[in-house]
Amino acid sequence: MLLSRTARHLTRRARTLSAWAGVPAAPADPIVGLNQTFADDPSTTKVLLGVGAYRDDAGKPYVLPSIREAESRVVNGNPNHEYAAITGDAEFVKLSLEFAYGPDSAPLQEGRVAAAQVLSGTGGLRVCAQLIERLPRLTGSSQKPVCYMPEPTWGNHAKVFQDAGVEVRRYRYLDSNTKTTLDYEGMKEDLLGAEAGSTILLHACAHNPTGVDPSPDQWRDLSAALKKTDL
Repeated sequence: MLLSRTARHLTRRARTLSAWAGVPAAPADPIVGLNQTFADDPSTTKVLLGVGAYRDDAGKPYVLPSIREAESRVVNGNPNHEYAAITGDAEFVKLSLEFAYGPDSAPLQEGRVAAAQVLSGTGGLRVCAQLIERLPRLTGSSQKPVCYMPEPTWGNHAKVFQDAGVEVRRYRYLDSNTKTTLDYEGMKEDLLGAEAGSTILLHACAHNPTGVDPSPDQWRDLSAALKKTDL
């Protein structure tokens, strides 16, 4: 009994002396917390509107047949688990670009697109943010790294870029009056007035968290306008 108490005391003492003792715990993720609240709710008519995922009628995750087929092909392909290149599996990156841009895309044909395989959307943003932060040192430029993001944008976007040392600024996106439509003129005005040399974060589709997207005509107009800037 005495030995047990002594061991617990020494363990607590070691923790207080640890270099990690002063590190505060991160705040609980509100979405993960919502998932737990949902799981604990006894209601039979509850609906989970938290993390965006396909679900069946019982509320369980629904895995698309195409995903099951892809998993099967990977497993049955007997991969050798060789190390990939730093930028990822070259064939995967090539096919992904062709899928996204089209195999006949002029930027792809002319070698004007750089790509790397990354871990998830957040992982990709972190790699991008770190590169933006390092660009001035790599190129000998005095340009400070700045990224413009829509207002609103997903909660971790600003944190990822700020943690990498990139200054975050906002551009208008959701109409402040309707709360349901795009403030396209405000968005365009802010982006055309952005500091030269800055990076622009755009949601290609299914804007998170609003679900509001520019129309195809608005995208074409914005693309033409931005090509005349130094962004």
